[in-house]
Amino acid sequence: MILGVCLYATVFVLPVYLQNVQHFTANQTGLVILPGALASAFTMAFMGRLQGKFDGRLSIVAGVALFALSMWKHAHFTTESGMPDFFWPLVFRGVGLGLIFVPLTNLALADLPMSRIPNGTGLFNLMRQLGGSVGIALSATLLQRFTAIHKADLAANVTLYAEATRERLVGITSALIARGELPALAQTKAVAVLNGIVTTQALMLSFEQLFLLFGTAFVLSLPLLLLMRTNKGVQAGGGAAH
Repeated sequence: MILGVCLYATVFVLPVYLQNVQHFTANQTGLVILPGALASAFTMAFMGRLQGKFDGRLSIVAGVALFALSMWKHAHFTTESGMPDFFWPLVFRGVGLGLIFVPLTNLALADLPMSRIPNGTGLFNLMRQLGGSVGIALSATLLQRFTAIHKADLAANVTLYAEATRERLVGITSALIARGELPALAQTKAVAVLNGIVTTQALMLSFEQLFLLFGTAFVLSLPLLLLMRTNKGVQAGGGAAH
């Protein structure tokens, strides 16, 4: 379930960031996400061949570590980040998830007799999908809440009493007047532009906070692996899951 929460939450948040902050098109967003998806697919195929040759919990720990590293790199994205900045963080996330999926499925089904493998697989997938629904709802709610908090914090320092604010307003107003806007209208639009800048920065801070939050949540869930053990049923479970 925690895998579903962290996976779907980050999958949901990233396109929102790309399209609302970076103003990427749907096609550009897909191209950004593609390398990570391919990395995940290749890693899962590789892990399927190695299944049963080592303790799956080690692979999960390595996968969570890579996922956390990826989220840490995600938390350093800015409003000026470009496609090259997204490549390796998404590849790390893809490889990390690939190291988790197959071993986690096999560990979850390891203690079940063959007659109960179908029911166990169904329950496992149900919990992952349920976690995904929770993750998407949670990330959407937290995004709005964090944005409101960060915008209030930033707006408290962006006032007419601040010299930097006055200078920015004068600069924007002058640029609008140079484009043919009436002075009175230009000043109003300058305030709207400044508000948009503050909103964008508040969104950026919120996305960074969400990436760190879900990366940390995944790491903190690692002690749950101590409740899982491998046995002779692992290979049977792996075949059914496949």
